[in-house]
Amino acid sequence: MIHFKTRRRVRDIGAATAWLCASGFAMAQAWPSKPIKLVVSYPPGGTVDAVARVIAPRLSERLRQPVVVDNRAGAGGAIGGEAVAKSPADGYTLLLDASNHAQNPALRSKMPFDTLRDLMSVSLLVKVPNVLVVTPSTSYQSVKDLLAQAKAKPGEINFASSGNGSAQHLAGELFQTMGAVRMTHVAYKGGGPALTDVMAGQVPVFFASLASSLPYIQSDRLRAIAITGKARSPVLPQLPTVAESGLPGYEVYEWNAIFAPRGTPSAVIERISTELAAVVQEPAVKSRLEAMGAEAIGSGAAELDRFRRAEIDKWTKLAKDNQVRLD
Repeated sequence: MIHFKTRRRVRDIGAATAWLCASGFAMAQAWPSKPIKLVVSYPPGGTVDAVARVIAPRLSERLRQPVVVDNRAGAGGAIGGEAVAKSPADGYTLLLDASNHAQNPALRSKMPFDTLRDLMSVSLLVKVPNVLVVTPSTSYQSVKDLLAQAKAKPGEINFASSGNGSAQHLAGELFQTMGAVRMTHVAYKGGGPALTDVMAGQVPVFFASLASSLPYIQSDRLRAIAITGKARSPVLPQLPTVAESGLPGYEVYEWNAIFAPRGTPSAVIERISTELAAVVQEPAVKSRLEAMGAEAIGSGAAELDRFRRAEIDKWTKLAKDNQVRLD
């Protein structure tokens, strides 16, 4: 009798599993049946928005449904993140976020949503290194020059950022920590004003976005001394990395990734991830992304989840060690 009940239980579990798999497959086949909203957590005109405008039309063609870009800027990406975290988990609302996705939990004691609990990873789209730039009139020709002078004059060298707690600010904090130097942070309200003042010599150092600073580097209005990525950038192949220039292990990227509300069916997540991977590797799309200084990735959901957890841990430690907070 017990043996019979065990067999029946196994059969019932198997039937339930088969039903779940079948229903998930059916949903993936039926999805999408209406337009998809792609919430971009930053304003129009920036790098994140530019990536969205490159990706959305091709994703729309592959899914045969409109993919509508909806900019929800504010609070370093937290406003857009909250909007998606509280949306129905049906695959029709997605979030395109940047590296602040991992930095906000490290910098803010109160978030309107829990990043890991409320949002599911879908795909890491691109990674964009910062570039360490200086005013051309300075004597800094390399990372070693900057480190030597920062050690000789603690706190006297200023470095700009696009705002307190921004990716550029944290890149500078990591540089100081790993280089055992102290510089003075000057926070601006955006990357544009920071670039203007660095070119004018008001602040001599900036860990700038590669996409926004590239035209000024190419026109010699800024001097680039190192790239913050793991490898050299194809758009500036002669420029060494920070790691190879005196700080082994230094690696900082701004990145863009797609997330979905927690509870979105796994079959839908897999479909979106697969389509995005194909989109970013299309030659025309890839070349447009590379022109912005972005490395096309198109990862799977599991790879992005490991990446974002490592990023959260990295910036949480840095923020705690250097007492960097936004509240």
